[in-house]
Amino acid sequence: MSAQPRYQGVFPVVPTIFKESGELDLAGQKRCVDFMIDAGSNGLCILANFSEQFSISDDERELLTKEILEHVRGRVPVIVTTTHYGSLICAQRSRRAQDLGAAMVMIMPPYHGATIRVPEQNIYEFFAKISDAISIPIMIQDAPVSGTTLSAAFLAKMATEIENVAYFKIETPGAASKLRDLIKLGGAAIEGPWDGEEAITLLPDLEAGCTGAMTGGGYPDGIRQIVDAWFAGDREKTIEAYTRWLPLINYENRQGGILSAKALMKAGGIISSEASRHPFPAMNPAVRNGLIDTAKRLDPLVFRWGQ
Repeated sequence: MSAQPRYQGVFPVVPTIFKESGELDLAGQKRCVDFMIDAGSNGLCILANFSEQFSISDDERELLTKEILEHVRGRVPVIVTTTHYGSLICAQRSRRAQDLGAAMVMIMPPYHGATIRVPEQNIYEFFAKISDAISIPIMIQDAPVSGTTLSAAFLAKMATEIENVAYFKIETPGAASKLRDLIKLGGAAIEGPWDGEEAITLLPDLEAGCTGAMTGGGYPDGIRQIVDAWFAGDREKTIEAYTRWLPLINYENRQGGILSAKALMKAGGIISSEASRHPFPAMNPAVRNGLIDTAKRLDPLVFRWGQ
């Protein structure tokens, strides 16, 4: 594993803010970003699955990327998700993100729907083509939603042989074991072995060697307590912080899901609408109440920042 990664720490996913009508709410989007930075995010990730990227048009992707990067103004590094099935389109998206100021791009392996997958050699060629188009790091998102198995050996091979493939967000079952295997097999080529899934596996993943956490955006201050303690070498404090925040992490990961961060930000007065875009279903009101109640017991900044 690389001794000096360019990026590490807490890089939560920025939710996309919509008005109740379904239109983009750029003013609310910028307040969301400001809150997440003030809450201690070491960096941000935009246009991910937890940003509801599947509900956003190409023109809106361009607008959001431009508006958010200009608004951040280099305060923190920003990862832009550029996933697409087509190598050419993904490369174009990635180059455009780089030109606008992205620090890194995050990409899933090529897939479409429930059945269209590509062979391992084609996945290798896909990431090689993206790498040839840019000069910033590529993070491979290894998550069940792609329906694609990426072995630790294959990920390590790409890291070793493809210039800009250097970061990995591991969200598969048994993530800690896979992180250990990846670090062992890839050595110095593995610049950033990262945790995902809203930090539900953060403690074992830190113990396995992860150096970054890509979580939900509602309480970066809470995740920082866990990660900072670990990087300070205090395992007991890490466990205490993880144990304290785990009920909320669990509520987001297993109950509230994608809309959790927006529900928390709406409850805290940061944004005026927590709406998703149809046909994505609204959060069950009882689940939302439980999420808010669980969060309030922890006094996160999300309930104080907008007051």
